Amino acid sequence: MLLTLTSTAAHASDLGYLLHKHPERVQRFELSVGVAHVFYPEATDERCTVALLLEVDPIGLVRGRRFGGDALSLAQYVNDRPYAASSMLSVALGRVFGSALKGRCDARPELVGVPLPLEVHVPALPSRGGADVVAGLFEPLGWTVDAQVRPLDPELPAWGDSRYADVTLRGTLPLDQALSHLYVLLPVLDGAKHYWVSSDEVDKLIRTGGSWLAQHPRRDSIVTRYLAHKRGFVADALARLTELDDSAPEEVAEEFDPPAAVSLATLRRTAVVEQLRTAGAHRVVDLGCGEGALLRELLADLSFTEIVGADVAPRVLEKAADRLRLDRMGDRQRARITLLQSSVTYRDDRLAGFDAVVLMEVVEHVDPDRLPDLERTVFGHARPRAVVVTTPNSEYNVLFPGMDAGALRHQDHRFEWTRAEFADWASRVAAVHGYTVAFAPVGEADPDAGPPTQLAVFTRTEAPA
Repeated sequence: MLLTLTSTAAHASDLGYLLHKHPERVQRFELSVGVAHVFYPEATDERCTVALLLEVDPIGLVRGRRFGGDALSLAQYVNDRPYAASSMLSVALGRVFGSALKGRCDARPELVGVPLPLEVHVPALPSRGGADVVAGLFEPLGWTVDAQVRPLDPELPAWGDSRYADVTLRGTLPLDQALSHLYVLLPVLDGAKHYWVSSDEVDKLIRTGGSWLAQHPRRDSIVTRYLAHKRGFVADALARLTELDDSAPEEVAEEFDPPAAVSLATLRRTAVVEQLRTAGAHRVVDLGCGEGALLRELLADLSFTEIVGADVAPRVLEKAADRLRLDRMGDRQRARITLLQSSVTYRDDRLAGFDAVVLMEVVEHVDPDRLPDLERTVFGHARPRAVVVTTPNSEYNVLFPGMDAGALRHQDHRFEWTRAEFADWASRVAAVHGYTVAFAPVGEADPDAGPPTQLAVFTRTEAPA
C-alpha cells in the first residue's frame, strides 16, 4: 500500500527535517504488519514528495495463528491487505513519522506548526459509500478532496464500482496536524482495526485527534469506527471529547478541580486580573489564550486599554472570536482587543513592549526541552514590565479523588511542578533576565500539600544579568 505527501512551500525540501528522514536516503523499517519503505521521488526547493510504501504479506500475517470457524478460509490468504490503505498504514505512519506526528523537529524547531501547502495521495483507499464519505471526513478539517471511485474491472463496467477510491487531498496545514488526520481517519475509512483494540486506543485517539475531533461534525461516527464499535470504549472517548468541546480551555486543563463554591478556573482568572491591576498594567497579552475566558474578564475592566489574545491554533482563535462575539461588538470595545496566531516558543515582534504578559496554565503544556525557548521569547524578547504565570501544584494532586499517584491533571500536560521546582525555575529565570519574582497561592491551601494552583509575578528591574 502506498501514500505520498508533497509540499510546495518555499524551500520545500525542508520537509525532510520535519519528517526526520533525509531526502537522499531510502530507509527501511521492520513492523509487526510488514516492511515499510520511505523514499523521496522528488526533492527540490520548489517541490518535495515523500513516499511511504508498506509491504504486507497476507500469508505471513496468518501463518502460525489459530482461528475459530473455518481456519482454511480463502479470505485469510487472498484479500486487499497488500494494497488498500488501512489501519496497518496508520501503524506505519505512527512508527515511521512518530516525531513529526508529535510536532517535534529538534534540528529545525522553527518549522514546527507552520502551515504548509500539502498534497496527500492515496491510490487505493477503502470507502464504503463512495467519494462523499471521504469528503465528509476530510473537508471539515480544511482539505479539498478529489476522490475518484475505482471500477471493479475497467473492462467489465457492468460489474459496477469497487469500494476503493483514488484520493488526493490538498490543503494548507501544519504537517503534524495533517499526519494526525491521516492517522485517525485511515482506519475509520477501512472500517477495521487489524490489531487488538484496548483502552489504550482511547488515550491514543484523544491524544492524537482531540484538538480537532471534538468539533468534527461526524465525531461520533469516527470514534465508533476507530474503536471497532466497542461500546464501553466509545462511550469513554465521546465523554472526554464532549468535555474538550464544551469546556473553557483552562477548565479542560484542570480535569480535577477541588470541590468549592467557586471553581478553581474562576479563582485563577480572578487572581490573575488582580495581579495585573496591582502591577498597573493597561496593555496586556494573554499568551496561550485558548478560547478566551481570561480575555472576557479583561474586556470587562476598562482599565485594560489594549488586550491581545495569542494562541498557536487558528481554530482555537476562531472559537475565541465566536465566544467573545467579536463580530457583534461595538467599535470602541472591538478596538481594544486583537487576536493573533503566535507561539510561546518563537519570537514575535508583535508581542514586544506590552505592560504585561500572562501565561495562565501554559508552561506545563510545553515540552521541558522547549522551556528555554519560552523563556527567551517572553522574558528576553517580548520583555514586558510584568509577567504573570500560573501552573498546577503537583503536590496537591494526591487530594483529588480518583487521581492515581504520579498522574498528571490533564492528558496534554508535559510535566507538573512541585512548589520547590516552580520556585527554582522562576528564581533562575528572574535572575537571568533581570526580573524579581513573588509567589502567591490560588485556591484553598492544604497545610501539607499547599494550594491547588501556584502563581508567580515577575517584575522587570534592570537589564538582564
